[in-house]
Amino acid sequence: MIAIVDYGLGNIKAFSNVYNRLNIEYILASTPEALKEASHIILPGVGAFDHAMQMLNQSGLRDTLEELVLEKRIPVLGICVGMQMMARRSDEGQMEGLGWIPAEVRKFPNSRDDYPLPHMGWNNISLTGENSLTNNLNDDKLFYFLHSYYMNCEDKSHILAFANYGSDFSCIVQNDNVYGIQCHPEKSHKNGISILKNFSEV
Repeated sequence: MIAIVDYGLGNIKAFSNVYNRLNIEYILASTPEALKEASHIILPGVGAFDHAMQMLNQSGLRDTLEELVLEKRIPVLGICVGMQMMARRSDEGQMEGLGWIPAEVRKFPNSRDDYPLPHMGWNNISLTGENSLTNNLNDDKLFYFLHSYYMNCEDKSHILAFANYGSDFSCIVQNDNVYGIQCHPEKSHKNGISILKNFSEV
């Protein structure tokens, strides 16, 4: 069963709607007991890095989440700020991240008139190879983005896909059972639905 982590942030209803349409079983997990039912975990997130980390820390879910992800190796998918939280730190804040991916979150240069911040709208992605998370995408590989920060992975083999906004940046990553996607699959039509369905099967 997919557990969507409900710690007070993220477009949880949109993910629920996708899984309802796909007839894939899920729960909204706001307690450690509910989270322990998970075979797969989605960590959503919106807004500022430090606020998201504070909300997760205050939710009472973090210890159980780390036990499931780091010890029991349950697959987890971080989305948008949820992906950024998986890094060690972010230029956006002062708090430590979860550290599940050896990476730091960096801000796009904001001195380029041709690339205003935030990076908002539709963008193509380029896959680095075959992966079960990115199966069955449309040829255009268009996804919807809304962000000013990106994950800079120390190990480039963790990058499953790049997008370009003035320069290439990682937009889908994987470190063992830990997956992250910077774009918004719940707003990315068929490609986003494919990602969410594929995740339920990894």
